[in-house]
Amino acid sequence: MAAKTVGLVGVGMMGWPMANCMVQKGIDLLLYDVDAARSAKCASEVGGKAVTSLKDIGQRADVIITMLPNSEIVSSVFFGEGDPLAEALRPGTSVMEMSSGSPDVTIDIAARLAAKGVTMIDAPVSGGVPRAVAGTLTIMAGGDAAVVKDCTPILETMGSVTHVGILGAGQAMKALNNLVSAGGLLIGIEALLIGQKFGLDPDRMVDILNTSSGMNNSTQKKFKQYVLSRKFDDGGFALGLMAKDVGIALDVARGTGTAAPFSALCSHLWNAASAMLGPKQDHTAITLMCETFAKAKLGEAQPKK
Repeated sequence: MAAKTVGLVGVGMMGWPMANCMVQKGIDLLLYDVDAARSAKCASEVGGKAVTSLKDIGQRADVIITMLPNSEIVSSVFFGEGDPLAEALRPGTSVMEMSSGSPDVTIDIAARLAAKGVTMIDAPVSGGVPRAVAGTLTIMAGGDAAVVKDCTPILETMGSVTHVGILGAGQAMKALNNLVSAGGLLIGIEALLIGQKFGLDPDRMVDILNTSSGMNNSTQKKFKQYVLSRKFDDGGFALGLMAKDVGIALDVARGTGTAAPFSALCSHLWNAASAMLGPKQDHTAITLMCETFAKAKLGEAQPKK
């Protein structure tokens, strides 16, 4: 599998460093992006060959990787008007859907591709841009075990791979992971605001949380670095993308008949923040909405009682 030609559709903030990792491991890589200048620049800087049409990448690649913002865009790439990728794919082609998408949409896409003799797995990632650059992403793969095994050598150029179950399981796991991350960030920000208004120092609170049972990814890697510093720039993961992923997790809950009241509230809050602040804001900027609710700003001196 690793000796075959791979086509990457989507050369965004994650796709670019992923492309670099594959090229560095000797993979023959074709690059396509809706912004042709971006794929050409990526090819010039990291290697690979830029192509200007989905038809071209479909006809030349043995393996297709999609790394796109959402499942709707993935679906339009394969079956949309104009230059649909599905029409160019040859029987025996493998597709690795690495976007953070909807399991239901992915299952539907896979069924339509299977009719053309094309196999598909989902393999979304966690770790953000820094770990994409380092080639240490966590990759959650869903699909037939034999197909996942066949795709693993390529995936391992970008990180560590775990087969988590049936097709769509990777995207379900990714969404649920981001649900936990999103909930932990929100509750942590609220705790800092409560503590500051009581008279606690937020910086010291983070130190204590990180040696106590309240420790989580946000307390360790986000609060001092991006929230208390007010940089609000945690590697470029957008507010709108987090809202989307939490919404997918809630869809999985509904589909499995699982009551998830906190998840529902979490989803509402992330959607509200995306509408209030703009979907392209960094996800750590949700702090600004929490501060609005609390009528306080983290780091500001509190009036004496």
